[in-house]
Amino acid sequence: MKSASTRRRRVPSNAEKALWHYAMRDATPLRGRALPPESPAETPPEPAAQAPMPSPRRTRRPPPAPIALPKLSTTSTPGLDARSAERLKRGQLPIEARLDLHGMTQDAARLALDHFIAEAYASGRRAVLVITGKGLTRGEPQEPWHYATGGVLKHMTPRWLNEAPNRARVLAFTEAQPRHGGGGALYVLIRRHRA
Repeated sequence: MKSASTRRRRVPSNAEKALWHYAMRDATPLRGRALPPESPAETPPEPAAQAPMPSPRRTRRPPPAPIALPKLSTTSTPGLDARSAERLKRGQLPIEARLDLHGMTQDAARLALDHFIAEAYASGRRAVLVITGKGLTRGEPQEPWHYATGGVLKHMTPRWLNEAPNRARVLAFTEAQPRHGGGGALYVLIRRHRA
């Protein structure tokens, strides 16, 4: 260990001396002692002109790929438990809204369906009825827009329910019971709205 007499004293910087003098400006020195002389204040060196720092670039993450939802049909209800699927099929869920597409063109029916599903989803409705009508079922179709299994709206409505934006809002659909229109109507179960 070094003794106190051989230890080197640290020399305060000019900034430290200036700070000390500022702190002691109102102090009165003891008799026989004087304050050490002030050293000229160091002027800090001017900073070199620096190029402006570029703002950090935020890299945008690509949006996550949408999850492909399984296709729904009147006989397939993926994502719905067996009890709820059976209740929907039997028409045991209370119908909270109805949409009748009779007499509409395809374009008008598609717009009406999209609006109806969006409104039902936003208002928290769960089970709704979409009436498509049965269309022509006997004989050969006379026109290209008629299908052997029924009318164009009956054929297209399940397809529209599987397309965006409806598919994200629809949990399941199935053919209605005879008391609600049978083969000319669909029960549609709407997903719960997550705010």
